[in-house]
Amino acid sequence: MTSELRDRVARLSLESKVRLLTGRTGWTLHAAPGAGLLPITVSDGPAGVRGTEATQDEHSASLPSPTAVAAAWDTALMERAGRFFAAEARRKDVDVVLAPVLNLHRSPVGGRHFECLSEDPHLTAELGAAFVRALQGEGVGACPKHFIGNETECERTSYRARIDERTLREVYLPPFEAALDAGAWTVMAAYNGVDDGVESHSMTDHHRLLTGLLKDELGFDGVVVSDWAAARSTAPSANAGLDLVMPGPRGPWSDGDALLAAVRAGEVAEEVVDDKVERLLRLAGRVGKLDRDTSRPVEGEDERAALREIGARGHVLLRNEGGLLPLAPAAPRRVALIGPNAVDPHTQGGGSAHVTSKYLVGPVEGLREALPEDVDLTVVRGGDPRRHLPVLAHERLTRLDLTLHDAAGRSLGARPVAEPAFHVDVAEPDAVRAAVTAEITLTEPGTHHVEVGVVGRHTVRVDGLVRAEGGRTATEAEILESRHSHPDGPRVALEVTTAPRRVRVEIDTEVADFGGFGRGVIAQLRHRPPGPTADEEIARAVGAAAEADVAIVVVGTNDEVESEGYDRPDLHLPGHQDELVRRVAAANPRTVVVVNAGAPVLLPWLDDVPAVLWSWFGGQEYGHALADTLTGRAEPTGRLPWTLPRAHADVPFLDTRPTDGVLAYDEGVFVGHRAYDRDGREPHRPFGFGLGYTRWDLTRARLTGPPPARGGDGLLTAPVRVTATVANTGARPGRHVVQVYVEPPADEAGTARPLRSLAAFASVPADPGEHATVHLDLPPRAFAVWDTDTRSWRTPEGTYHLAVGSSSRAIAHRLPLQVR
Repeated sequence: MTSELRDRVARLSLESKVRLLTGRTGWTLHAAPGAGLLPITVSDGPAGVRGTEATQDEHSASLPSPTAVAAAWDTALMERAGRFFAAEARRKDVDVVLAPVLNLHRSPVGGRHFECLSEDPHLTAELGAAFVRALQGEGVGACPKHFIGNETECERTSYRARIDERTLREVYLPPFEAALDAGAWTVMAAYNGVDDGVESHSMTDHHRLLTGLLKDELGFDGVVVSDWAAARSTAPSANAGLDLVMPGPRGPWSDGDALLAAVRAGEVAEEVVDDKVERLLRLAGRVGKLDRDTSRPVEGEDERAALREIGARGHVLLRNEGGLLPLAPAAPRRVALIGPNAVDPHTQGGGSAHVTSKYLVGPVEGLREALPEDVDLTVVRGGDPRRHLPVLAHERLTRLDLTLHDAAGRSLGARPVAEPAFHVDVAEPDAVRAAVTAEITLTEPGTHHVEVGVVGRHTVRVDGLVRAEGGRTATEAEILESRHSHPDGPRVALEVTTAPRRVRVEIDTEVADFGGFGRGVIAQLRHRPPGPTADEEIARAVGAAAEADVAIVVVGTNDEVESEGYDRPDLHLPGHQDELVRRVAAANPRTVVVVNAGAPVLLPWLDDVPAVLWSWFGGQEYGHALADTLTGRAEPTGRLPWTLPRAHADVPFLDTRPTDGVLAYDEGVFVGHRAYDRDGREPHRPFGFGLGYTRWDLTRARLTGPPPARGGDGLLTAPVRVTATVANTGARPGRHVVQVYVEPPADEAGTARPLRSLAAFASVPADPGEHATVHLDLPPRAFAVWDTDTRSWRTPEGTYHLAVGSSSRAIAHRLPLQVR
């Protein structure tokens, strides 16, 4: 097809070709009728399909977060999720979904880890490839991201990741290689830069990695798209291998016809432009947007049932002393449901992964529906862990106006504002200031708190008094670092006596220029009515727990803590949640704690409470999936896709802050559980850990393939097969995840290798009393190391051991394997 595509490229003028290489809008690409190219639409993932500017405010199915799906350790389940994404994409006329995220959990404080899959390169690679295969099998393009070294949100648009060649090849590249092997049609270049020891540039300018590695060595024939507003140069990025600048229509290639001028000046060869256009045409053919729309419909599953089951499959049971879970339907007559995340669950992380779903099932609704009608369900929050106040209730607003002004102060007219938390897009070029007037009615007697968050330079008045003045001039960094999601601002205490009080809030603010994200005004009106203190709320929770047969405490993070744009300062649960758990557990010996978080948090009480269940960010069916697991309708089949630390001091690598703009990956290949093994550290729960509601025996592990042989390329010539028998010895059907780790020769010299590296896994179902045989194929690369002298893979000789077990620390069998 290449020659045919080149013929199409030849029909276009240089001006037309260059125009195609920057987006038409934030989510759509230009058409080129002369070449048969129809518009292509892309959309954010990876926890739902947002849609375009016209449709992203419409309903989008909110799926469990990627860590939640990854926790099932099941490629078939990930493929199911990929097909669900494809159906959603077609429903919203989307051709390419910006997913999966293949970056690793290098440090557990990463703010965006709920979007990633694992700390482990092999688990990430297998699950990411499964998603790509399933999505593209339905004709919708995948866009693995963020290539490469994008493991932190701190200074994410500017830092330079310094990664040595071996670490890059053995740890951070394999997930992307697997996605390419699965046929990925696009790849996203990250914001950050990479110093690979030879070349040090931003990723969009990195010729050695984009062209030399991705396109030439790995044979990628698809489109390399910039992360949104990541491209900042013209000729350097064009020559490096970037194919498409997003978002449009502004950008370093389109503004002032910069790329066109660079081609005419000889700084960029026209053949380079032709190659980019050919790649776009190839993408169009793959997604059904060449000559005519041939994109085919995708039959979707029942939304509620699918998301409910997918969510439950990833739940990880961390502790279950005395068999407290599952709750027997006839046993508890009084259930206390406690915790901030019980009443306000965090079902999806903040940032570009967030979608607007048409409904949300929380724990209260889910448990009320699952428990018998005669069960007394008491709900108590037990404190608010958020830093900011909640967004003002709409019914308290009696007025909300926004008027634009030019530099001379002349009014340019009013703009409608419907909600107390607003982002108003401003297209008028003369508009530089905005005046917002709100009137709020406070009714309950007592002390109210009103908070006004504003993005950009501003003045805030409450009842005529200046409460804040200043701020910094807004840029696109407000969007990229997610400061626009929770803008800071003054908090005012206001007293209400017997009569309702009307409060006037005035905001004078700049019309902010967010670069590639447009211009606009962003502000939030927030409010807390009179109510109990945190101590009083905890006391109420303790009282409710003491009177209940079972206490269920739902704790976790929120979108102030886990979001795109910023990392977490530490791993503590926000607010007084640890105290809440301890006091509730002391009041009721039948306490179940549910952790509603997307990435590790410290659980200092984990070994002191009877039952602990990790439930992730569960999407719109979170409450149903949680109730299914708690009551035993579903089995918690999840396993930890990362290591759970006991304390901050036990984390091998915690600090994600660059030093002088450089983030040094000095730990090399020792990431996650590999570092715990190297240092002899005892995690609170190891990588791959997870209990269930039944019991398992892992027996008869053996090598069943031919003896290994090395080929001329330095790798084994075929996968190594391990066969094992899994027996369900309990009383319930369930699933067991069999894991195989490679342990290198003990006497190997010259190359520091992990004590144990994941090489294969399988999720195996079995009924009570049933035996299942599982075959696991370990790829040749599982035994190899990257030789920096020869720049190739080699497999050292010696006696390897294949550790077969149920987690990285629970090894049932060690099989010797001779490599000669």
